[in-house]
Amino acid sequence: MGRCPDCDQWNTFVEEVEAPPTKAEARAAGRGAVIAAKATRVSEVSSSPTIRTPTGISEFDRVLGGGVVTGSLILISGDPGIGKSTLLTQVANNMGALRQAQDAIQRVLYISGEESVDQIKLRAERLGAAANELFLAAETDISAVIGCVEDVKPGYLVVDSIQAMYDPELASAPGTVSQVKACTAALARIAKSAGISTFIVGHVTKEGAIAGPRVLEHMVDTVLYFEGDRQHAYRILRAVKNRFGSTDELGIFEMREDGLAEVGNPSEIFLSERPEHGAGSVVTPTMEGSRPILVEIQALVAPSYFSAPRRMSTGLDYNRSMMILAVLEKRVGMMLGGQDVYVNVAGGMRITEPAADLAVAVAVASNFREAPLEERTVVVGEVGLAGEVRAVSQLEKRLREAARLGFNRAIVPGISKRRGLKADGIEAIGADTLRRAIDLCLREVEG
Repeated sequence: MGRCPDCDQWNTFVEEVEAPPTKAEARAAGRGAVIAAKATRVSEVSSSPTIRTPTGISEFDRVLGGGVVTGSLILISGDPGIGKSTLLTQVANNMGALRQAQDAIQRVLYISGEESVDQIKLRAERLGAAANELFLAAETDISAVIGCVEDVKPGYLVVDSIQAMYDPELASAPGTVSQVKACTAALARIAKSAGISTFIVGHVTKEGAIAGPRVLEHMVDTVLYFEGDRQHAYRILRAVKNRFGSTDELGIFEMREDGLAEVGNPSEIFLSERPEHGAGSVVTPTMEGSRPILVEIQALVAPSYFSAPRRMSTGLDYNRSMMILAVLEKRVGMMLGGQDVYVNVAGGMRITEPAADLAVAVAVASNFREAPLEERTVVVGEVGLAGEVRAVSQLEKRLREAARLGFNRAIVPGISKRRGLKADGIEAIGADTLRRAIDLCLREVEG
């Protein structure tokens, strides 16, 4: 059937072949009775502390919440060629050379269903991965994979990729819904029972979602997305699910000839190509988890030659950007109805928090009036529909990062200023309304 009768969408049906009942299920069905599991009082359950092992890559550990949890199942996904295998090869090499608390080195098993052992070895040599306890195997049969795990007895397992694995007991092809579910369930069982920390590589569709059933993301403990433009050197690792930590943290890497290198100071990277005295360029301190990052918001306002002006937003929520344009028209009096408006976050960053609202509004106003901002000024604040500037979280931490990078002036919400904001090394100027913030930020170009 090409079209779904419920949602009226085309090509949404996926064939799923039901597996025959296992011997255990057949025996249970023959008995007609099910043995109930024994329940335990919550007060009687002994809790053990979560054991985390650093991978030697601080940006990777930051996203995971401090390190790899023993027995956890981690799914990492991203576009082809973005660097997933490169990152996991580096992680596997570090874990294979890491001496554990018991003064013994844990074995690491890297299983690839898409490359031969020779190809993995070539990549490992390029990356300088030569840990003695790193084992390689090329296999797609999940039963053979489990047999290899039982033979090597690793502390860490890498499976590249889950869509290449298949269960011979199922008649469907690799990558189908039933195969992905069965193979992931088999890896989850061995990871939890043997305490093996497992990394799984997942493919993505052309829309950017993880290929296969959505239940795949529910079955794992952590879901990581590796993002970036292959034409640029920088890569961003973010978590969308993490049972052992926050999903707000961000890891930033630079792709080099010898592998992925950590970017310890991303603010300087994102601001390194910022034009001087450019109208429509505003710097705002944004929070990614516990880390403040300064990013550049760019806006371009140009006369439209269409009956419906174009509106484009890259790196920001489109609907929120359109709301800010409406507030500029209604509360500030900027006639943008006949203008094409383009808003962009430089450097490939994606901002989801409302603290960047004021920077977006000031960037649009700056380009519309052809009036650049004062030098070394940052802008931060949430914009309401009434044109008011609202407070944001962790403002002092944001301003400390701005002061560290040489900024000496900040336009902040007026209520934060009145509450006794401590801003060492930077002058914080409060603004209660969007109109007032724009007047404080912009200086008219002489002549």
